Amino acid sequence: MLAAWWDELCAALGLGEVPIGRDALLALAGDAAHGVVRPAAPLTTFLAGYAAGLQGGGAEALEAVVTASREAIRGRAHDS
Repeated sequence: MLAAWWDELCAALGLGEVPIGRDALLALAGDAAHGVVRPAAPLTTFLAGYAAGLQGGGAEALEAVVTASREAIRGRAHDS
């Protein structure tokens, strides 16, 4: 079901091949949900995608923002 939704949404948004795997994005959402608070998951994934787009998109930009997002989540956990 989720794979079909991924494909359907990518098509609806006019995206070709997405340079990040669905599982990696779900893992980031899970990290945010458990490391911050549950509603942080969609906010984190949206902001990561937005930031990657502002950086020109592509695999390198996505990897950089996912890494930065995870570091921010870990930093928040250490501050608690």
